[in-house]
Amino acid sequence: MRTFRSIGEARGRIRGCALAIGNFDGVHLGHQALFRAARQHAALAAALTFEPHPGAVLNPSMAPRRLTTPEQKLQLLAAGGLDAVVVQPFDAAFAAIPAREFVDRLLLGELGVAAVVVSDDFSFGRKREGRVAQLDEWLSAGGARLVLVPKVEVDGLPVSSTRIRELVLEGRVDAAARLLGRPFDVEGTVVTGMGRGRGLGFPTANIAPLGEMLPANGVYAVRAYFPGGSLAGAANLGRKPTFGEGGAQTLEVHLIGYAGPSLVGAPMRVAFVARLRDEMRFPSLAALTEQIGKDVAEAARRAGG
Repeated sequence: MRTFRSIGEARGRIRGCALAIGNFDGVHLGHQALFRAARQHAALAAALTFEPHPGAVLNPSMAPRRLTTPEQKLQLLAAGGLDAVVVQPFDAAFAAIPAREFVDRLLLGELGVAAVVVSDDFSFGRKREGRVAQLDEWLSAGGARLVLVPKVEVDGLPVSSTRIRELVLEGRVDAAARLLGRPFDVEGTVVTGMGRGRGLGFPTANIAPLGEMLPANGVYAVRAYFPGGSLAGAANLGRKPTFGEGGAQTLEVHLIGYAGPSLVGAPMRVAFVARLRDEMRFPSLAALTEQIGKDVAEAARRAGG
């Protein structure tokens, strides 16, 4: 997949494309439907997305926490079968472009689209003044077409990044996975921890997450991906109340069956498969160790294979 870091950089290089437009945070089932439609309507399927998230520019205090880092989003866009993606820097000047100019100058003129692929609630341009009826009219006048893709629904409710964020924050990672089409995951780097898990017989990899979004505190069955392989794991996300710690939230993963060298400094992706229980304070280390053993067995059952 070719990646262009602005509309200007892509000028003249993706002419004749079918262009899906959106923020694509999470790259969920609804986004994937847009990409499939783009592939069906032109030999060159492309996407136009924006960085940073427009909410971070237009209303920073209300900006959503991102489900994916910019790098993760690009990886997922490539996995969606796109031939090219244009990552347009989003700032106040870009936000002020009138809707008609966005279509005539940018989509038709600079990018030379053959088709634009969006959902039926799409809006665009200054203060989101443009609507799909206008988009259809202006594209047609320029010799291009509009492809509208119905909202994807799961259990009768539309799939959206907002809904997925709510589920993740509630710890309902299994429900979030149904809307994403894959488990919600977090990328990070393994860092040195306190060694308490090893002392209990369950050594952990301590992860410094790179993204903005984490599930609710608790214990999860996960699948961990690291250089050289992947394993099922039991993850604790929280503040370790049994040890009297109430400070920073930490993410620790016990890799089931791992017997290799230290992973400190290595990248790791943690896919949250299922929530097992709340984080809780135990009356003794023996009680905690017993429960961890049960958690590990359940995690192996839920995330193994």
